[in-house]
Amino acid sequence: MAISEHIKHQKTVLVLAGIAASFGFAPFYALPVFALMLIFALLICDEAESYIQSAKIGYAFGFGFFVGGFYWIANALLVDAATFGWLYPIAMIALGAFFGLFWVVPFMVWYFFKNTTVWCKIFGFASITVLFEYVRSFALTGFPWNLLGTMFGFSDVFIQSASIIGTYGLSFLLVVTVLCFYALIKKHYRGGVLVFCVILALMTVFGIARLKIYGNAPSDIKVRLVQPSIPQSLKWDQNALEDNLTDYINLSRQDGIDDVNFVLWGETATAFNPKESDYYQMLTSYAVPKNGYLMTGLLRYDEANDALYNSMSVLDDKGNTVAFYDKNHLVPFGEYLPLRQFLPDWVRPIANQMADFASGEKYKILDVKGLPKFGVLICYEVIFPDKVLNRNEKPQFLIVLSNDGWYGKSSGPYQHFVSAKMRAVEEGITIIRSANNGISALIDPLGRTLKSLDLNKRGILDIDLPQNLSIQTIYSSFGGGVVIEFLMFIVFLITCALRFKLFV
Repeated sequence: MAISEHIKHQKTVLVLAGIAASFGFAPFYALPVFALMLIFALLICDEAESYIQSAKIGYAFGFGFFVGGFYWIANALLVDAATFGWLYPIAMIALGAFFGLFWVVPFMVWYFFKNTTVWCKIFGFASITVLFEYVRSFALTGFPWNLLGTMFGFSDVFIQSASIIGTYGLSFLLVVTVLCFYALIKKHYRGGVLVFCVILALMTVFGIARLKIYGNAPSDIKVRLVQPSIPQSLKWDQNALEDNLTDYINLSRQDGIDDVNFVLWGETATAFNPKESDYYQMLTSYAVPKNGYLMTGLLRYDEANDALYNSMSVLDDKGNTVAFYDKNHLVPFGEYLPLRQFLPDWVRPIANQMADFASGEKYKILDVKGLPKFGVLICYEVIFPDKVLNRNEKPQFLIVLSNDGWYGKSSGPYQHFVSAKMRAVEEGITIIRSANNGISALIDPLGRTLKSLDLNKRGILDIDLPQNLSIQTIYSSFGGGVVIEFLMFIVFLITCALRFKLFV
């Protein structure tokens, strides 16, 4: 008897299955649940009688999948609940309604391969799923959060394969290994077991070998990460701004400050730009190690261009600004409003109480005396594969500033952190991540977390940077995600050719 005959409210069940499938992401990594739910949805799709019906099945599953994976985004609306709280249920529905579309075509492709071999279905579905993950990375400025490959983020061994095939390639391998169980259900026992074991064996052997080859011996460069975990409700409270700054300074000045090369604060750590005030220049200088630097997130106003930037400034021990970076890839609706000219003046970005931010220089490299050349990313800039650095002028390490306090105790900060780990492996680069609240950590070029402060933890972390700050990877040397997506397209064309028996 068909599965759908036992389900009274099929769309609701599929939405719930999608929500359950999202538990495969951080911090749960419930991969068996993801596998079970995806196979369940595809078995229902096997019973579809048209492309429209298969599209509806995929959309219902995708709606739940992205509501479950992105629910934490709506938490930002609750920081100023009086103004934005009423949007919470609308935001949740909108997230599922829009991003659910990215599962529609893969499920239609599954229906397309309905009357062909199991392996054509599996490889055709896996390749088109990854192709649409790529589309999601640039459509409407892009949001490649929770790429399926990040479900391997629980294991330093498994994510090493990203140094060759990137996160998109890991997404492909994940879908194929999961659907090996579908092959078993369809009585393809030998093939299902063989493909599953070969993929996991290769990933395991390569991962273990790579981790052994590259050590993580410390260098003579030390950084102090400061995480005060200031509640977001107080972050921009006018009565708390100076107290927040004092809190950062007091944490920074704890014993050993003069033994570090630089102190690192999080995104928009201070509301006061030292460059614009002698008093705040003097005040922040107390947080700078002797002959070292303070690197802090702040708002930078460019009077000449009448532009406001979400920035990071590098201050020397006299409080002088010696370098800065302005965020390039801004968050739609959070840091700027698309189509601003068509909206009333009272509408403003959720994350900013004053105005839209301007966009800064892409891939800017900071060259500061006494330190290797480095790049900077602010907040969600780190989630974009292939867009975190210029591979023709590669920095030695990356600094990532963030503030995940917007999202409370939720999955979001953990998923954000995994994105940083994936970029480290893909590009072979050390990442130093500092958050007002979130996960502050040092990630080596193999994606290993050497030291960290967890979500909602308050304190400092003194870390020696590794000797190997940067290494070459096959993925970054040969085109990155574009090459992987081209291979996905070739795989899809081959499965289509097999579907039409063009090789017979």
